[in-house]
Order: sequence, then structure tokens, then C-alpha cells
Amino acid sequence: MLRPDMPTPSAPSSPSAPVADGGLFCELYWGTSLAEAWSYGPELSQVHAAPDETAPLPLYGFTLPEEPFLLAERTPQGWRIHVPPSARVERSLKGDAFHPVAAEELTGAPGRAAVELREGMTLRLMEGELRLLVQPSVVKERAGRFRVRDVAWLITVAILFLSAPVAFLTMGPDPARLAANNARALQVAHDKEEARRKAMGLDQPLKPLTEAERAARKQDGGARVTVPASFGVR
Repeated sequence: MLRPDMPTPSAPSSPSAPVADGGLFCELYWGTSLAEAWSYGPELSQVHAAPDETAPLPLYGFTLPEEPFLLAERTPQGWRIHVPPSARVERSLKGDAFHPVAAEELTGAPGRAAVELREGMTLRLMEGELRLLVQPSVVKERAGRFRVRDVAWLITVAILFLSAPVAFLTMGPDPARLAANNARALQVAHDKEEARRKAMGLDQPLKPLTEAERAARKQDGGARVTVPASFGVR
């Protein structure tokens, strides 16, 4: 009989079985609704669960033999997933339909069953309306720390970014030249407007009409119409 703190022996695996060498990704569903999701990097060797928000995996609704409960641990072959004693476990390979995991594929003592998690595999632990999906994460390695070369590159980029406005001010166009160009453009536009007015005959100033010109211009009052006295005109 194994104690809870003793590692569960794993079954020998096929040499051709792909190894899950990345992190771990978990999704908790209530029925068909996604409730929570967690991702763990490849630097972790164990993932513990407990009905507590401060736990690495805050797992509510599952019957756990102890708290915290060792849910996953890294092995040379990938990950070993420990199944809560009241949970059922199913498996899906490369997105296929889920099928129950056979009893001979489980390792460990009764109540301490575990199953190996391989690359391209998804395990589904079920208890009541809860579904916990566990699969290898796409994260395969930790983000590297900044090296001296990276810091030097960042400093160079920052210097270039800050020096661009200064270079624009010091090497930009001369204000006096800009003013001369603007004045020249305004003069050209003025000359074009004068030529247009001259072509239309608008360059001569207007003069008042003489009395003879006013007498010659008779406004047309329209045709004369005789209206009977009983009619009104508007």
C-alpha cells in the first residue's frame, strides 16, 4: 500500500510514444460553459490543486483525498496526471472523440490512480457537472533572460529614438528660406489672378452712369392689360 506522499510508479511506455516536453494547460468546465483556464510553464515539475484561490490550481467541486492534491507531476516521459478518487477519466488523441481510459492503462493503488499524458493527448476528468481538461501546453521552453547583447541593443534603439527629434530640429529647413518660398508662392498666385481678371475685362474700375445713359435704359414694365372696374388686381 502506497502512502499519499510516495510517488506513483509509472507503467513502461512504448519507445515510439511522443513525449510531452512542454508545459501544462488546464480548463475547467461547468457543463458546457468554460469556468476557468490555467497555463503552467515547462519549468514546473509539479502542479498541486486545492479548493483555494491561493492554490496553484484552484479546483472546486472535485473530491480530493488531501489538500493540496498533487494533480500533475513531470516525468522523463512527459506528465503523470493523478486522478481524484471520485472522478472518471477519459482520453482524446489529436482532437478525436473522448473515450474512457481502460483500467489496465491506469497506474497506482486503488484511489490513487494515475495516467500518463503524452503529446497530442487531452485528458478529461469528470465529477458531477464538472469537467477538467488537461493537455500539454504549446509553451516548450522558458523565456530567456536578457543578455548583455540584448541590453546593448535596447540602449542603441533608445538612443536612436531620442535623437530623431533633435536631428530634425538641427538639420531641418531654414526658417528664412521657408518664408521666402511662401512669399514667392503668394506672388505667383497674385499674378495669375490679375491675368485672369484682365482677360475677363474686370481690371478696369467701374464708373457711374451719365444722365443720357440712364435715360436710354428703360426698364420693361411688361404688357399693358385693361382690367374691368369690378375686378381686383393683386
